[in-house]
Amino acid sequence: MAVVSPTSFITPSSGADYGRKSTISFTSSFSSTLILRFPPNFVRQLSTKARRNCSNIGVAQIVAASWSDRQAPLDTPPSATAGAEVAPVVVGGDDTAVGSGSGSKGNGVVSKLVQSPASLALGSFLSSDGSLVVHAGERIGRGITTDSITTPVVNTSAYWFNNSEELIDFKEGRHASYEYGRYGNPTTKVLEEKMNALERAESTVFVASGMYASVAMFLALVPAGGHIVTTTDCYRKTRIFIQNELPKMGITVTVIDPADMDSLERALNENDVSVFFTESPTNPFLRCVDIALVSELCHSKGAVVCIDGTFASPVNQKALTFGADLVLHSATKFIAGHNDVLGGCISGSEKLISKIRQYHHVVGGVLNPNAAYLISRGMKTLHLRVQHQNNTALRMAQFLEEHPKIVQVYYPGLLSHPEHHIAKRQMTGFGGVVSFEVAGDLRSTMKFVDSLKIPYLAPSFGGVESIVDQPAIMSYWDLPQAERLKYGIKDNLVRFSFGVEDFDDLKADIIQALDQI
Repeated sequence: MAVVSPTSFITPSSGADYGRKSTISFTSSFSSTLILRFPPNFVRQLSTKARRNCSNIGVAQIVAASWSDRQAPLDTPPSATAGAEVAPVVVGGDDTAVGSGSGSKGNGVVSKLVQSPASLALGSFLSSDGSLVVHAGERIGRGITTDSITTPVVNTSAYWFNNSEELIDFKEGRHASYEYGRYGNPTTKVLEEKMNALERAESTVFVASGMYASVAMFLALVPAGGHIVTTTDCYRKTRIFIQNELPKMGITVTVIDPADMDSLERALNENDVSVFFTESPTNPFLRCVDIALVSELCHSKGAVVCIDGTFASPVNQKALTFGADLVLHSATKFIAGHNDVLGGCISGSEKLISKIRQYHHVVGGVLNPNAAYLISRGMKTLHLRVQHQNNTALRMAQFLEEHPKIVQVYYPGLLSHPEHHIAKRQMTGFGGVVSFEVAGDLRSTMKFVDSLKIPYLAPSFGGVESIVDQPAIMSYWDLPQAERLKYGIKDNLVRFSFGVEDFDDLKADIIQALDQI
């Protein structure tokens, strides 16, 4: 093997797949550009040794940096890069700064961020959601060089550069790093890569809350004077933003029933629609939209389709695979899953997410890196929690539907649900939330809720602890009863988010509470 002198300049230059020989080009002070080819598995083996044994800038450190580069999309086959031509990055003199994805500092190396050869094999051994939520973004492709199993929390407001040339390289895309905390963070980046894998998305941006994600999406994609279409049943704060804030920019809205495709077609024909936005399932009646049909209709008129999949979670529903352009989540709920952190995210094509990210970088709404760590940690048990919650909620919905003190049950897993056929087609599980109406008035429903011993009376859902609320009080108490009824919110409506407690305990608790009324 050629000897690299201390004045050599080395750069990763190939995204060849992990099973082929890795390639590195370098220019020494004594010769022209050379191409070194290394045997299979060299990258990973050498990077591990480099982190522990190397104290100077050399081949091992640069290869280690390349190993920590971004992961490839899940659908990239190992053969996609086999035999690909090498495009070396030829670098300059002794005063050139280090430019590795690991953020190391020193003289002699500049590199452009490239895909890790190992990362291209991600889809070959992580094929299920259960494996992806644990390893995606971390096992392969983590942009932080560390021997730690868990991703470190990078608490910093800004990132420094070795010199002005390195800063220019960063600005022109030859140096992989970050600039300011509002524009990105390595801990958050790992979380975004994990969501990319789970949602089968090209790009994801994580932000401070689910509500901010909705606001950023609208303001980044809908022009002043534009038009959107949304559905009747939705999170109330989203409705308030659409009704009160968007009109200030001349943006108008058509509101349709989730199942009314004729009204959607009419709105698309009569307006220049920028975005169709809905939850599926919706809050609190868990209505479901035919994502494939909606996407087909909207795309024929050039409208973007954004689905809020918070009530489903990515484990139960992958809206992008049915044709949606964007999928949005309040990560506070099922994704984080422990009722201890706020966050939101939007996933989709690089083209659309880059527009939202640009707006986000200007306005703020940044996810704290400590919150990113908590969400990432919570995601690792997402599939286990959601499977349990699916099972509990379905069994409880079936039980409640037969109980004499329950008037109506709203759950997409029930045959009685108006969109059960749609939910069955596009969901692998029906979620952990059940809404139902108690046989009684406001006060008797309050007594039922207050008699429950296991769930917390609180305004959220999706966590490991069960949560219950009475929407007429929790979300609509500022409106008179007549106004509440316009949105279908009856005084006896209850929304129950089932946690991971034992089914029999929860059932017994509900029975004893119903016995009190």
